[in-house]
Order: sequence, then C-alpha cells, then structure tokens
Amino acid sequence: MADEDYTDAARARLAMAYEACELAGLARGAVPIGEDELHPDGTARSPGAVLADAAHVLRAAQRFFEAAAVCERLGGASWQLIGDVLGVDARTARARFAVAESCFREEPRSPGEVSATGALDGAGWWRAYAAGNPLEAARDLDDWVLRHEDGDDGLGPAPVSGGLARSRKWIAPHGS
Repeated sequence: MADEDYTDAARARLAMAYEACELAGLARGAVPIGEDELHPDGTARSPGAVLADAAHVLRAAQRFFEAAAVCERLGGASWQLIGDVLGVDARTARARFAVAESCFREEPRSPGEVSATGALDGAGWWRAYAAGNPLEAARDLDDWVLRHEDGDDGLGPAPVSGGLARSRKWIAPHGS
C-alpha cells in the first residue's frame, strides 16, 4: 500500500502529532538553566531571551491547537461539537479554525506537488515531507516518542505509525 493511501483524518492526526512534538521540544528546552544564563544576583544576562523563548512556545501551542481542531474536523466532528468543547458557539469555532482546515486540505499530497511548492522552512518543511512520505514521517515520530518515553507502558514499537488509518479501497474479488 502506498503512502498516499492514508486517510485525510490520519494525515491530520499525524500533523497534530508533529505539532505536539515541536511544542514538547520547545517547552522542554526552556527547562534547563545554563551556567552562564544568569548573573550572580539571578538576573538574566540576555534580557528578553526567556520571553522570546516563551513566545516561540506559545506560537507552537497555537499551531498544535489549530492542528487539533483540523484533526477533529477531518475525523468527522461538527463545528457545533468543536464549539461545545471550547465553550463557544459553532459560528465562532468555524471562524477560528476554517482557514486552518482549508489550508490543510489544500496541502500537497505527493512528492511531485511538494517539489512544486519551492523552498520551505520550519513546520512547512515537515508538512511537505509528511505529505510526500507520511509513513516515514510517522516512523520518525515513533523514534522521537520512544526516545522520550518517560515510564509510559504499552506504547509498543510503533506508537505513532501503528495507529494511522489507511483508506479502504474496494478490490475486485479474483476472477470478477
């Protein structure tokens, strides 16, 4: 079965997994305090650096939030359900996430489409990579999860790729 056989809902869940990975990495990076980060009195040697790091985490959290909404939509959730979960009406939920859903649906799905998009950076690069190679991208996330396993039991060897749903295509019975 080819990579492009993954359902849109599975691709959206993979995109959400990536955004969660990015968010976790950024948040995790903010935990250590470097030996030369602070003056002896505890003040920052680089004023604004901590706030800039927090802003990166916040932007990553917003991307994760949008990816979660897109994942829910492609999984069949109505705007009403999304609004109910967020404590807003369906119209507000749609206004907040419809562009993200539309952008996801228009993302390239094959290596040929990806190469036509030109140079990509950051999350755009990963989205293009995942569009052309979803199984490989999922396996990269498998490796990340297993490297960062903190006592989680029962993840198995494929904690991301093992759960991705593929399209169900009708195959004619032999001899038909």
